[in-house]
Amino acid sequence: MSQSISPTVEVQCYHCGADCEDHVIVHDDKPFCCEGCKTVYELLQENQLCNYYDLTQNPGVSPDKNYYAGKYAYLDLPEVHDKILEFTDGRQTHVNWFFPQMHCSSCVYLLENLHRLHEGVISSLVNFPEKKARVVIDEQKISLSKLAELLTYIGYEPYISLQDIEAQKAPKTNRTRLYKIGIAGFAFGNVMMMSFPDYFGLGDTRLDHHLQTMFSVFSVVLALPVFFYSASDFFVSAWKSIRERFLNIDAPIALAILVTFVRSLYEIGTQTGVGYLDSMTGIVFFMLLGRYFQDKTYSAISFDRDYKSYFPVAVTLLSRGKDSVIPTKEVSNTNPQSPVTNNQLLVTDLQPGDQILIRNKELIPADVRLVSERAMIDYSFVSGESTPIEKTRNELIYAGGRQIGGAIEVEVTKRVSQSYLTQLWNNDSATQQQQNAQQTMVGKINYYFSWALLFLGFGALAYWAVLGDLPRGINAITTILIVACPCALLLSDTFTNGNMLGMFGSNKLYLKNAQIIENLSKIDTVVFDKTGTLTLPDAAHVQFIGKPLTHIQQRIVRTLCEQSSHPLSRLIAKSLQHVPHEKMVSDFQEVEGKGVEGKLGEYVTVRLGSATFISNDNQEVTPFQDSNSSHVYFSFDGKILGYFDIQSQYRDNLVDTLKSLKQKHYNTYLLSGDKPTDVELLSELFGSLKQLNFNQKPDDKLRFIEKLQQQGHKVLMVGDGLNDAGALIKSDVGIAVSDNINNFSPACDGILEGNQLSKLPQFVRLAQAGRNIVIQSFIISVVYNIIGLSFALTGNLSPVVAAILMPASSISIVLFTTISSRIAALRRL
Repeated sequence: MSQSISPTVEVQCYHCGADCEDHVIVHDDKPFCCEGCKTVYELLQENQLCNYYDLTQNPGVSPDKNYYAGKYAYLDLPEVHDKILEFTDGRQTHVNWFFPQMHCSSCVYLLENLHRLHEGVISSLVNFPEKKARVVIDEQKISLSKLAELLTYIGYEPYISLQDIEAQKAPKTNRTRLYKIGIAGFAFGNVMMMSFPDYFGLGDTRLDHHLQTMFSVFSVVLALPVFFYSASDFFVSAWKSIRERFLNIDAPIALAILVTFVRSLYEIGTQTGVGYLDSMTGIVFFMLLGRYFQDKTYSAISFDRDYKSYFPVAVTLLSRGKDSVIPTKEVSNTNPQSPVTNNQLLVTDLQPGDQILIRNKELIPADVRLVSERAMIDYSFVSGESTPIEKTRNELIYAGGRQIGGAIEVEVTKRVSQSYLTQLWNNDSATQQQQNAQQTMVGKINYYFSWALLFLGFGALAYWAVLGDLPRGINAITTILIVACPCALLLSDTFTNGNMLGMFGSNKLYLKNAQIIENLSKIDTVVFDKTGTLTLPDAAHVQFIGKPLTHIQQRIVRTLCEQSSHPLSRLIAKSLQHVPHEKMVSDFQEVEGKGVEGKLGEYVTVRLGSATFISNDNQEVTPFQDSNSSHVYFSFDGKILGYFDIQSQYRDNLVDTLKSLKQKHYNTYLLSGDKPTDVELLSELFGSLKQLNFNQKPDDKLRFIEKLQQQGHKVLMVGDGLNDAGALIKSDVGIAVSDNINNFSPACDGILEGNQLSKLPQFVRLAQAGRNIVIQSFIISVVYNIIGLSFALTGNLSPVVAAILMPASSISIVLFTTISSRIAALRRL
């Protein structure tokens, strides 16, 4: 038996831990905030899985209340089904899905006991660090779509994107890189071993001479695949840079490999020497290893995703274009409670002329023409500007827009692969990579170093040729390129930043690329957003002041709040999560930083937002001058009924964080879109009232960042990624604070888990330490180069000695940067 009661004291849901504000659903002498949590408890109880609640207090995740029938029907389409699987033998089917909601041992317990919830699940194994679970099912008893429904029902909705359908291409590239490293490493080790007699001046007898010749031949055989296969990336990259009239770091590396290889073949062929194939294979091995290490560190979080990572796998098809030859795929939803039929179509199969349905907050996957009367499109995914743009019938909507409001019908005008967003993304990625290569400190140093190295090498060759000693000139340019090869410089940057990225990631700060570390080390000003950044996004005391709301008005408020991205709306929605949605509300419109409105039926307007936004109705509102809380007003049919008083909760250790930044002489500012609240507390934390800026619209925040930069400041913007997109883009470093790192923040350079915000000063200091380590490693490399070049320019340096100095330099740089970066992290984190 279950019953609903009104609480006189604060009660928390037994399943998910949420506050039961107005009434509590009691079942089995346990309180629940909503029917969903109660139903999940009943399911666990029925299958004797209530040990789930013994592992941690309130471990549950409330089921997805926005689920609609047929949402996962696309998983049963043959095109998707076959690609989403890891393995199937006709009896067992394996899938490996990502669950962003996974957060504790109770989650692991429940997900690994799925077989007790449905007989079609054979087993499941959780990889907690990656938040993935490998589930084995019998498809005769449960389909993939039904498995996804079951998981969503118990609060663990799997995250599946279009990129997952095409992810099978990735391993090929990774294996190719590993093959090249393996071949180069094998050849380097064996060629160096066969070169030991030459290092120590052995080989005086005829037998030794025959062995030397044999070893030289073996070395050539081993070096051939290294030169033509393993080193191919360097030659391709160098040639492309020359064609673009830009000398990148691969140009002198490719030249060093080429000169070393050609001269080695000449000396071995004419029996005038033993060559330097150990140096050539060593250069290739260390460079490939360093670059693989750097790429590997970036895989902790995928920032360099393409558009497919965020697009839906399938869409709801309404009708096909006249010229289309692709048949409609119909997937029947067999849920007895929701007997509907959905036409699901992969977005990659969309053709011009197809009409599709786009629901609230869904991403538009292709360039389309609006068929419905009206739409509100948020383009923050593409441009970073979050203010919705109104579109009317027959207007063009570009891919990447997000519908805000009710469902709309659109007609596809271009395939996904031909859309504006695809072209924009590809062009931006190529431009960004070129800018990073040219603008970083390492890039600039390597650029000038490469030119200086080529100048010295060819200058020495010309000098000795003019004096009539061409062999000495050839010896000089060869040893210069071997000794002073810039691989040590690149390795120092690669290994230092690779270690740093890994350490930042292990402490829950996920940076986009190595360039961000350098930018972070230069900042002198930190600008904070308030709501959702300094305050906890899901923790606050919320109460309604005014005329008591009826049950239907509470349902309207909750429905309005869930159409808004503002953190205050989320807090109100959470306080009303026990209230059902109101299906009669439609025509939603949100004005960023002001509020949201909708229509109840055809004539009644309902609004929720700031005093100025609500005052647009017939009734004037005078804002309350309460500096300790935020107010969100509610009007029904033009009449102000009252306001929600929201007292936010600040994050732990906020005082220590700001105090630490001020002690290090960083300028700190607050930019908030809300009215002034907690002014006395915040002015003490930030130093003065001049540092506080309230009632800031997204454009105001962007202009504030521009003003600071015009004054010569390097600015770090810390926001929640919602209304701060423009400021995050404009700042030198933009970090989005998120309590769910899988939320997409289109403009940020890094994502910081909310509970790690207190470590922000340490992160900045670690970035500065990383920059210093790179500089110190450059100095070590320069010392090597000065010593080696002082002998190489005279033409007297033996290539054998040069061959020993090159790997010694590289190994010492790798050891120095690895050890130094780890010591720096231990001291600062």
